[in-house]
Amino acid sequence: MLRRCSNIPRSALNLSRPATRAFTKPSAPVSASALQLSTKENVLFELDVKKVGHEIRKRGLTSAIGAQREGGMDRDTIIRLLYSLGSRHEVERYLRIFTQSSSDVTAGGVLPEAKFAVLKIGGAILTNELEDLALSLSFLNRLGLFPVVLHGAGPQLNDILEAEGIVPDYEDGIRITDPKTLSIARRVFLQENLKLTTALERLGTRARPIPTGVFTADYLDKAKYGLVGKITRVDKGPIEAAIKAGCLPILTSLAENAEGQILNVNADVAAGELARVLEPMKIVYLNEKGGLYHGVSGKKISTINLDEEYDSLMRESWVKFGTKLKIREIKELLDTLPRTSSVAIISTDMLQKELFTDAGAGTLIRRGHKLYKQPGVEAVGSTQLRQVFSERDPEVSSGKRSVAEIFGDLKNGSSTIYGDEPFDVVAVVSHPQGETPVMTKFLPSANGMLNKIADNVFDVIKKDHKRLFWTAKADDENRAWHFERADGSFTRAGRSLFWYGVSDVKEVERIIEGFEQSGRIERVFLPVGPSVPPHRLNAAQSGVRAFSTSTRPSMSTSTSTSRRGYATSAEVPRKKVALIGARGYTGQNLISLINNHPHLDLTHVSSRELAGLPLKEYTKSNVSYSNLSVQDVGKMAEENQVDAWVMALPNGICKPFVDAIDSASKKGGKSVIVDLSADYRFEQDWTYGLPELYGREETKSSKRISNPGCYATNTQLLLAPLMPHLDPNQMPSIFGVSGFSGAGTKSGEKDSEGRPKTVPKISAEDLGLSIRPYSLTDHIHERESRNHLSSLLPTETREQFNLAFIPNVAPWFSGIISILTAPLNKSFRASEIFDLYKEKYENERLITLSQNQVPDVRDQENKHGWKMGGIQVHSSGKRVVVVGTLDNLLKGAATQCMQNLNNSLGYDELAGIPLDKL
Repeated sequence: MLRRCSNIPRSALNLSRPATRAFTKPSAPVSASALQLSTKENVLFELDVKKVGHEIRKRGLTSAIGAQREGGMDRDTIIRLLYSLGSRHEVERYLRIFTQSSSDVTAGGVLPEAKFAVLKIGGAILTNELEDLALSLSFLNRLGLFPVVLHGAGPQLNDILEAEGIVPDYEDGIRITDPKTLSIARRVFLQENLKLTTALERLGTRARPIPTGVFTADYLDKAKYGLVGKITRVDKGPIEAAIKAGCLPILTSLAENAEGQILNVNADVAAGELARVLEPMKIVYLNEKGGLYHGVSGKKISTINLDEEYDSLMRESWVKFGTKLKIREIKELLDTLPRTSSVAIISTDMLQKELFTDAGAGTLIRRGHKLYKQPGVEAVGSTQLRQVFSERDPEVSSGKRSVAEIFGDLKNGSSTIYGDEPFDVVAVVSHPQGETPVMTKFLPSANGMLNKIADNVFDVIKKDHKRLFWTAKADDENRAWHFERADGSFTRAGRSLFWYGVSDVKEVERIIEGFEQSGRIERVFLPVGPSVPPHRLNAAQSGVRAFSTSTRPSMSTSTSTSRRGYATSAEVPRKKVALIGARGYTGQNLISLINNHPHLDLTHVSSRELAGLPLKEYTKSNVSYSNLSVQDVGKMAEENQVDAWVMALPNGICKPFVDAIDSASKKGGKSVIVDLSADYRFEQDWTYGLPELYGREETKSSKRISNPGCYATNTQLLLAPLMPHLDPNQMPSIFGVSGFSGAGTKSGEKDSEGRPKTVPKISAEDLGLSIRPYSLTDHIHERESRNHLSSLLPTETREQFNLAFIPNVAPWFSGIISILTAPLNKSFRASEIFDLYKEKYENERLITLSQNQVPDVRDQENKHGWKMGGIQVHSSGKRVVVVGTLDNLLKGAATQCMQNLNNSLGYDELAGIPLDKL
């Protein structure tokens, strides 16, 4: 747990990095006092990252401004403050890359200082985080960096438009801009631009407002969007003039056409066009969220490597609407820029950590390259590889060995070369048959480290080799990178030895002795001094302080890892499920999902009528139906024979089974229950599991979960986005029609083999070509929906909420279509209603949204998701009709049950659910 601290001691902020030391085997264990000293030295790593970042910016600027007033600025003091966020080597490496020589002008003639970074600032940050933003920008400028800043002002503009009675209007996500809107927008941009430059000047940082004059544009589509521009030219002159004068350029996204007409341009688009001209190393989007988030796990995505991941990422069902558009636009931008350029999406207060540490803090998006690995003997003829060794290998540059000698070693067939296509990183792993692998070469370029390509290459190596040893010079500029990836290390005679995958020191010593005898590494590392990198000290089994060369680790938060990597999760243990009531349609569908699940095993299926017969639909193992009694279930629960119970029984039947499991839990039973009936949907001590609306987080720690009803799921998904906007004096109503499978099954009939058949209570023949209304008032799904939807309202208005629901059964097998009619408390346009649904469900992988197209129930049969559409608003603007569809046996029952099982057992929510059938 990170310890939060509001006051950071000045002495802590002035800590300097420890000098590199070589260690020999100690004569006695390290004392407790040494461990205590280490804790004091690393006190900053227990602090909250955001507070540290804010504090070092404040103190750094205070020191710098004071020094400047005295005639000079102590830049080294400011740099030392950055060591609180990452290692000295990390910080200095990034500073060296960012602060290029002024003589290093590119062929395009762009001023080098302008090639550091383009920062796009969201309008909300100017309102809510102006102080932090000004501190961050000033801190960078004190380091000699000149980020080119372009800001928006959308929220401020919307507030003023609303106050003046103008309803903001959008088409295809683009603000429709009439002359009055543009007049207000221009005023707002000027005000916000001046506000930021004034905040910077107060901190002693020179800033130059450049609200217009950089972008030239034509009309995007005057008839459709009004005064909205498409940028045709970017004039970098005003930007470079500001930088030459020592000022930070502060731009808006306003453009002009050839006639001098001001045009509105989306700020993200303008930032992209600016980047295409300046070709900066970093394009940074500052927003309040601080990154992109995975639509299923909810976790921040650390890195997206477009060349490796783009196609598969865009096929993910949660990547849609705004998220899909943003990723596509970023790819199109990076495709036009040098591979050294990358995009970072980050919060203001984590900007320094993102820019100056290997771990980063937000979401890094880079082109990357497809990785490769090949036998060393096949790579020997590569001219590019020969050049890499000539330019980067210390042995070659020092004259100790030639490239031909190194290539000769590769011909023995026991080495693999890893890297990326343009050779930004090359690594060689020697792995003779039956011996421990050694990484004999690690040759990254500056770009390979800057854009974390080295991380990806190392991840591939780690997948291939469960243990690995390697060495590096003690003063290697990437020393911190090596420590972060090692389980153990120590330094001797100017070289550091690293390894992972071996925890026993005696085994390490034995392996190294074998290396030295065979000449695979230098004869300098015996006797072995066991060590654990500082960043893994707390996780080590021993309480002894590591005696390796000390490296300060990068800070990490509870929501991020210590370094960049792909956003994939490791496999989790397999778990067992028992299904009580397997004969019905829902039970059959659930069996199919578990059969498809990568981590769940179905060990028991209970059905009185099918007891003793084999479960043919399940292919992972041989399972037969049984007839489990209440006593059987209680004993199994007490012995923890299964991890989860699914109750697929009719209403009013499952209570004795639940009571038996509850009783077992008092004796140490730990199993989860998911009940598909209506018995526990109103119980306060049960979690109601409709993940897209409520229960997702609670389910992850809950042992008792009630699965929503099919009609109730459709009704609640339809109504939830509209809840704050309903007319409190009129009830919304839902007209629902379900396939006849929703009426359940009946027993009695048997097939030709004598097995009981699953027969619907109501058949298509019974219904003919008509639909049959039933339970026209007080249907249980009406009460269920009202009960849970009311929780979305303020406490004082919950009792007033009501709704009307009319169910019908139709002559198709499965699928529900519900038509919602909802009175509204103010006038809306259809596009605004659709925006409410997008805001609510945009990142939900099982939900498909359409504004105009009415979903067809036939298209949703055998599909695992929910689909809405057909939005139509009454001419008054105060009544809306929306249509929703789902398969009552899947998203209305079995699929939703699987979501709840996954959440409660610690799996990805959609594990086992075929995502190609949404």
